[in-house]
Amino acid sequence: MKLPHLLTVDGLSRSQITTLLDTAVEMEAVGHREVKKIPALRGVTIVNAFFEDSTRTRMSFDLAAKRLSADTMAFSSKGSSTAKGESLRDTVLTIAAMGVDGFVIRHMGSGAPQRAMDWTGLPVVNAGDGMHGHPTQALLDAYAMRQKLGDLEGKHVAIVGDLFHSRVVRSNLTCLRTLGAKVTLVAPPTLLPQGIREWPNVDDGVAITTHLDDVVPTVDALMMLRVQRERMSGGFFPSEAEYTDGWGLTRERLTRLPEHAVICHPGPMNRGLEIAPEAADNARSLILDQVNAGVSVRMAVLFHIFAGDPTPDAAPANDSTPAAAGNENEGSK
Repeated sequence: MKLPHLLTVDGLSRSQITTLLDTAVEMEAVGHREVKKIPALRGVTIVNAFFEDSTRTRMSFDLAAKRLSADTMAFSSKGSSTAKGESLRDTVLTIAAMGVDGFVIRHMGSGAPQRAMDWTGLPVVNAGDGMHGHPTQALLDAYAMRQKLGDLEGKHVAIVGDLFHSRVVRSNLTCLRTLGAKVTLVAPPTLLPQGIREWPNVDDGVAITTHLDDVVPTVDALMMLRVQRERMSGGFFPSEAEYTDGWGLTRERLTRLPEHAVICHPGPMNRGLEIAPEAADNARSLILDQVNAGVSVRMAVLFHIFAGDPTPDAAPANDSTPAAAGNENEGSK
């Protein structure tokens, strides 16, 4: 399977998402080898252009590219010419003129990765744009859940918290519905986006409620979203204590979660606000699994963009596949 870019999960078929997740299983195995590298993207130069602060996403994309033997260039808006007023267009065109092969872009402006791709003509992976989307986060969340729960068809996933400011919820909703999961969106009334019932993929398989306690006993996976206080200019809820009481995964709610259910959080967490430490550190928590999955899933995405088989919806089948590349590595130990 060959992907031209990854700007959004919208438009990806179930087969394409499954292929990415299956490839990520192979990529995860690379991380357990003595030599944690395969030559799939040797000679490819990828620019990690982060115009917005990040830890997990930036570092996992960098590690993913290096494990595929790609060369990487790191760009941060801090200390760059953008601080002097250079536009996004001029910045990406300047970098593209150096002969790079593609970009991973995180930007506070919705649609910025799309514009960068239009301007440069190079493949772009969206690492989070404004409140629009975060496709690789959705894929890694699905990967972590699938590894614990199996096929997500018919599984009930609740996404809880600051839906208004979240780019994660939009991408997760599309990804989970494409994989056949049932989704419940839970938030305070003030953090439910206007027109949410008209969103794509908000269909009969999606419920929307403000009552978390009704949902907790019914889920297979509970995903808590960070309260994005840095994006809040007004009072979206009376107090942090009242938010936790109504919509936080507290110790008491943890006791009512089904025994098989898993806990997710895309991070970073506000411990004690949207999630209690006892829940974050619980044996059923997939939070660190999600971080680990980020490297494998982003390896899979980069592989299918820069080295994938051009046959539509086909599994990778050339000399740069993880298996083939792994043979070369094993022989060079």
